[in-house]
Amino acid sequence: MLVPANAQGNVLYCEDGLSFWGGVDPKTGIIIDAHHPNHGASLAGHIVLMPTSRGSCSGSGVLLELARNGSAPAALVFREAEDILTLGAMIAAQLFDRSVAVLRLPAELFSTLSNAEHATIRNHTLVFTGQSIALEERNAEALNLTNSDQNMLRGHEGPAIKVAMEILCRIAVAQGATSLIDVSRAHIDGCILAHDANLDFAEMMASMGAKTRIPTTMNAISVDQKNWRTQGVPSDFGYKASRLAEAYVKMGARPTFTCAPYLLDEPPCLGEAIGWSESNAVIFANSVLGARTVKHPDYLDLFIAMTGRAPHTGVYQDQNRAAQREIHINVPEHYDDALWPMLGWLTGAKSPDRIPVITGLEHHNITQDDLKALCAAFGTTSAAPMLHVRGHTPEGDIAPTAEANRIIVGAADLTQVWHTFNAASAQVDLIAIGSPHASLPECRALANLLAGQRCHSATDTIVTVGRQVLAQAQAEGIVAQLNAAGVQVIPDLCWCSITEPVFPPSATTLMTNSGKYSHYAKGLSGRDVRFGSLAACAQAALTGYASGQAPSWLM
Repeated sequence: MLVPANAQGNVLYCEDGLSFWGGVDPKTGIIIDAHHPNHGASLAGHIVLMPTSRGSCSGSGVLLELARNGSAPAALVFREAEDILTLGAMIAAQLFDRSVAVLRLPAELFSTLSNAEHATIRNHTLVFTGQSIALEERNAEALNLTNSDQNMLRGHEGPAIKVAMEILCRIAVAQGATSLIDVSRAHIDGCILAHDANLDFAEMMASMGAKTRIPTTMNAISVDQKNWRTQGVPSDFGYKASRLAEAYVKMGARPTFTCAPYLLDEPPCLGEAIGWSESNAVIFANSVLGARTVKHPDYLDLFIAMTGRAPHTGVYQDQNRAAQREIHINVPEHYDDALWPMLGWLTGAKSPDRIPVITGLEHHNITQDDLKALCAAFGTTSAAPMLHVRGHTPEGDIAPTAEANRIIVGAADLTQVWHTFNAASAQVDLIAIGSPHASLPECRALANLLAGQRCHSATDTIVTVGRQVLAQAQAEGIVAQLNAAGVQVIPDLCWCSITEPVFPPSATTLMTNSGKYSHYAKGLSGRDVRFGSLAACAQAALTGYASGQAPSWLM
């Protein structure tokens, strides 16, 4: 029993894991992930079973908001390790007095419960269809804590640090860790105003005197902080979003406001233990940089930043970084940059619960932007915190585990992904670039594709970037080129946090080159989605139409 609480309800079984952020409406508990088999089902009041969660680290905040408004599941039951929703339930209980039970069951018992109609959890006992199962609750006494850890846990450094260390220890025990590890830097993901829970949590911690003790960067926020007042953003939303950002800055985080912290100066280095949240950043850091970080849930990222400590488990440890599945890609002879997000999404779907190694690309040229797109899309369909690409990533040549199996994918599989991403009509009202935030080379490439031309009057084209990339692009004249073509370049927010009216209210169909946003956009924005390469997006920006056919290299 990972989070104790009494609960009862009808059983809702989800065969596939679910990202609560982008996949569940935080107001109602209804599944909004258009690609999920249980799309449209309500989680509210149910005993919800799924193998584990997946996707965004922000799922913990969604669960907290659901718990606060009475739309949460009565209980969450997992078969495998799960951190994001477990942490959200811990925060809900400890800081907001809202209980959601969380259990992890052995595979056979999990399977039996999945066929039940109703279940009850009372006094550490699970009851369903005549069975009564005693539930064990772990405690933090088994952790090997340093004297410094003990001092923080006892409140010697103040109430905020005490709360941080208490929950760090609880999640460490839930993860099976026996100790904590020092980390050198942190990245805060929970600074998006997706719901009021994020604001209330941040301001509560700030009021308690919380302060970061290691260098800490911040994710994208929900407004262009300097310009939102002139963009038509409702004042209530704009002030709340700014208050949320300012709460973290007050606690010591740098206002970097980017979902791609690996694009900042001095990114983490090979073997460096860090404490990052934001799924695409975690996967890129582990996979491409060779740094080490678990996919920490929102809110835990702040506690790690406050203490400089994280549970010593998962991919912090050598033995947990080896590939457990091989995905061999038979690559078409010619392809464009649309390959990478589709391959990432497909790899995650083929390896939803374990680290894969992608083979078949050993002799191909792969850029950092290719890997960025690959990692971000992978994070939407897999719970794994990293992947390997043989011949291209630092640990890609390490032998997979003995149990690893091999799956072969090719052009037919990629074509199916393309059609999954392109169910909308060919007329496009909005081009969405920058999920994750666009890099300087991506901005430069788009400017070159549009050089001397003007975007269609009925099609908005928006690029979201981090502040550092914006400054570099302005200095190089790229922003002026894009503006001349009719492109808006917006810092601070990203497509996963953008709202109307910055998101054009009249748009009904958007097109993106991002596999991550292709997956989440329908649920987040309610708009239809099309997908293509950066060049295909540029062409659609100029004409107002996307090609109705898959790229020629897939055909």
